[in-house]
Formats: sequence, structure tokens, C-alpha cells
Amino acid sequence: MTLPKSPSQRLDGKRALVTGASSGIGQGCAVALAEAGAHVVCAARGVEKLQATVDAVAREGWSAEAVALDMGDLDALATMLGGQAPFDVVVNSAGLARHGPAFETTPEDFDAAMGLNLRAAYFLSVGAAKGMRGKGGSIIHISSQMGHVGGVDRAVYCAAKHGLEGMVKSMAIEWGRENIRINTICPTFIRTPLTAGTFDDPERAAWIADKIKLGRVGEVEDIMGAVAYLASDASAMVTGTSMLIDGGWTAG
Repeated sequence: MTLPKSPSQRLDGKRALVTGASSGIGQGCAVALAEAGAHVVCAARGVEKLQATVDAVAREGWSAEAVALDMGDLDALATMLGGQAPFDVVVNSAGLARHGPAFETTPEDFDAAMGLNLRAAYFLSVGAAKGMRGKGGSIIHISSQMGHVGGVDRAVYCAAKHGLEGMVKSMAIEWGRENIRINTICPTFIRTPLTAGTFDDPERAAWIADKIKLGRVGEVEDIMGAVAYLASDASAMVTGTSMLIDGGWTAG
């Protein structure tokens, strides 16, 4: 009898790009991929924090480099992609939020949220996928549980994330024959510097605690295993879907 063999979750010899890699979830994703053996190109606007991340990765004996990038600048994005060898894995963790009542949303708020969370994600996906033609690859977007439900003061953010989920499904259909996989990871509230203000608000903190069935907020480490899985051959049959890491938020 020949027993089946578990697919490897190693990424040795692979090239990966992680946007928003200087802190929080993006930094965790970069570490997870580097630890699995990939050479990780870490991209973000904040060069000093980005280089600190790359230096820390190198001290662990892993491989990474820093690239300054404003994801909202599509010309800069295209130039960066054109100046790099094709990537095997792309993780998009760049994003922003303009939370507030829908009655108070300005066109500037709307455009900023859509511009980075959806427009930039769209053209990053297209540019990365062009480089994956003929060899395949994995594109992973850090979306949100708010791409599947609604939330207080989050009309614009939810609109962008719901749009991202639909975009990913459509691209998966188009690119499946090229063995280009594209998926999302949808976290609940993760404890990062960017979410500190939310957790400092007693009303918001109580709302979050009531919705997360596991009884705790998420940590960056909760995302790292998922990104390594979706980047590797262990998820070779996974495309056009979302991995909800939400502690049961969307279960009801």
C-alpha cells in the first residue's frame, strides 16, 4: 500500500512580495513566508520601519529585502513590478480605513478607501498575475470579515472589502487555467498599532468582545499560518475563496 503524502508548506526557492510589510499583519505575513524559505520583497511607504523589519528577518537567517512603495501610486506600482523578477507569491496587506457614519462620509474619504483597498489591489493583482503566466503562483489579499458582513460606521470600508471579495472570485475564474490562484484572508479585529484606538474605546471594545465567539481578539500570529498555507502547495486546489479568521464573528 502506498500512503498519500502531505504536501509541503515550504517555500524554498520562491520569490514573494508582501505589501504593507513594515508592521502589523503585513509584517507577520513577511515573517511567515521568510521562515518557510521564500525570499521576501517587503514593500511599504515607511522606509525606516520597513528596513528595521528586513534587518530583523535577516538576523533570523532568513532572506528579505526592502522596497519603498506607495501602493496608491499606480505608476510607481507598475515600475516596481517591472523592475523585479516575477513573483511566485504576492501578499497584499496594504490598506486603510475611514470609519464614520455614512451621513458624514466625504468624497475624499470614499476615494481614499476605495483607491487603496480596491483600486490598488486590482492593479497589483493584474500586474503580479502577468508575471506568473506560464509558471503559476499564489496571490493573497488581506481582506476582512467586513467583506462578508456589515459594521457600524463602516459603510465605505465594507463596500471596498465586499468589492475585493467579488474581484478575487472573478480573477480566480479567469486565471485558473494558468494555475494562478487568488484568495483572501479575512481577519477579525487583530491587535496591531493601527487598531489600538478602537480597543481604547470602551463601547467599541465591548461590541468586539460580544461578536467574537472565541472570547478574545486576534493576534498577528493567528494570520501567519493561514498565509503560509495559501502561499504553498498545501493549498494547490484552493482559489477564488476566503479564509475567515474571525473567531466565529460571521457565524451568527
